[in-house]
Amino acid sequence: MVSLSLSGCQATPKSSNDMFTQVEQQVQQFLKQADPNKVDSLDATYYLPNLSAEHLAQQHQARLDLLKRLDEVDFQKLSKDNQVNHTILRSQIQNKVDEYQFKKHYIPLTSEGGFHSQLTYIIGYSDFTKANGFEVYLKRLEQVPRFFEQNMHWMRVGMQTGHTQPQVVLKGYEKSIAGFIHQDVTQSVFYAPFKTNTARLSDTEFAALQARAKSVLSNQVMPAYKAYLDFFTEQYQPNARQSIALRDTPNGQAYYANRAQHYTTTDMSPKQIHELGLKEVARIRKEMETVIEQVGFEGSFAEFVNFLRTDPQFYAKTPEQLLKEAAYIAKRMDAKLPQLFHTLPRRPYGVAPVPESIAPKYTTGRYLGASNDLEAGYYWVNTYALDKRPLYVLEALTLHEAVPGHHLQIALNEEMEHLPDYRRNSYISAFGEGWGLYSEYLGLEVGFYQDPYSNFGRLTYEMWRAVRLVVDTGMHMFGWSREQAMDFMKNNTALSLHNVKTETDRYISWPAQALSYKIGELTIKRLRAKAEQQLDDKFDLREFHHQVLRHGSVPLFLLEAQIEQYIQQTLASN
Repeated sequence: MVSLSLSGCQATPKSSNDMFTQVEQQVQQFLKQADPNKVDSLDATYYLPNLSAEHLAQQHQARLDLLKRLDEVDFQKLSKDNQVNHTILRSQIQNKVDEYQFKKHYIPLTSEGGFHSQLTYIIGYSDFTKANGFEVYLKRLEQVPRFFEQNMHWMRVGMQTGHTQPQVVLKGYEKSIAGFIHQDVTQSVFYAPFKTNTARLSDTEFAALQARAKSVLSNQVMPAYKAYLDFFTEQYQPNARQSIALRDTPNGQAYYANRAQHYTTTDMSPKQIHELGLKEVARIRKEMETVIEQVGFEGSFAEFVNFLRTDPQFYAKTPEQLLKEAAYIAKRMDAKLPQLFHTLPRRPYGVAPVPESIAPKYTTGRYLGASNDLEAGYYWVNTYALDKRPLYVLEALTLHEAVPGHHLQIALNEEMEHLPDYRRNSYISAFGEGWGLYSEYLGLEVGFYQDPYSNFGRLTYEMWRAVRLVVDTGMHMFGWSREQAMDFMKNNTALSLHNVKTETDRYISWPAQALSYKIGELTIKRLRAKAEQQLDDKFDLREFHHQVLRHGSVPLFLLEAQIEQYIQQTLASN
């Protein structure tokens, strides 16, 4: 891991920074060329990713060449800003190299979704205020059959080589594919942009676009989805692997260690992470037991959790009620933000339900960032199976996904115009998810969780993230079964049993990502405690939060160096 010198920098030789700037420009040019979502001309070849073996190999070699050029730069002679830029840029390229070498493209899906559902993002990438935007969008739709077939090709290769998702997490997955198939294509999500003449074209011109859209959807997009559905149900799912452990796949142990390092931005081993999780589970369990005593419940922990899972008072009666409660909590926190921050983002956010097509196997809530300047961010709330969406966790969920969690952090990151694009648009899971979990805790400091059941919900969410350290490593590296993992979650959290199942399948199908939350949160809390102790009466919570967020999304070891610098500079000031 790179050692950063963030303080006491002497005069920097110009040539090192110039050399880095040159490579940085080459990387940014490569990233732009490699992203077909940025194409807005009508003479391009690819409007959706080209997944041919030749092209992927070429991209891999290009990334290796860029890594070599970055490593030729004398890191210690860079300015402190460029040290940060170099570290983040190199880690981004290295991750893509690792994913290719570990055959990630053989498995283009998780239990929650895949290329077929992520395709909807092309709507947000398009500018429908201009005729050209509609034309480019149609060209993207025309390439759906080729894009789907390339993905299915790699899935076939994965079936032959042992690189598939486990069969157990794919039960019911076909519904998420079938949900995109419509006899009446005007009901398709992909037709939605053609329902409003946002480009202010003549009626004749817009009617012609609508006719073309119906033709493309009927003759190309719907057949592609049907072909994928047939392939999935007849070939992929029946031949998917039986083991849930990543270690049982080719080179799986090395891949899991690589993913753990990537998602936590630490050098912690799976064993160390597992043991940390067990320690956190024991600590949080004691706090949960205290709340049970506080409400005067007579019975065991399991009986109290069963009461929470089954009593109707804890559940919304309609999707609208759940959404309104989430929106109310979000607005209450909006009013508290000035107590915690002196810098707030310009971009607003909305509250919306998780789309019906993906809701059954989707997580309980998520933040969806804006894809262009004409959009707000969105806090998605899952309104599927209302009896599995307890209201007592809604405060914690909202603070995590909306504000002061993901929306605030990501929107601020995007507004840092002094940062290069690869940092403004970067999302480092340990930082972002660690901040989200820390944001749940911040609610305590501004008057949330007054209801003991809601506070128990906060604790169950913290426990949920601690349990992840145990079950994710347990299933992938230490022989835990899916049932063992679900029992551990069921016995230590108040999550609904539906959430326990969907979350367990998420960890199985997305190895190590879930490790980032708790490790990131613990790091931020530790750095705050250090700043409070060393700065004493000079400590300002709003300024501490500014220092955590001011550099954008960064690896945890970088965050530690930055906060240490802040502490020393504050101590040295009058």
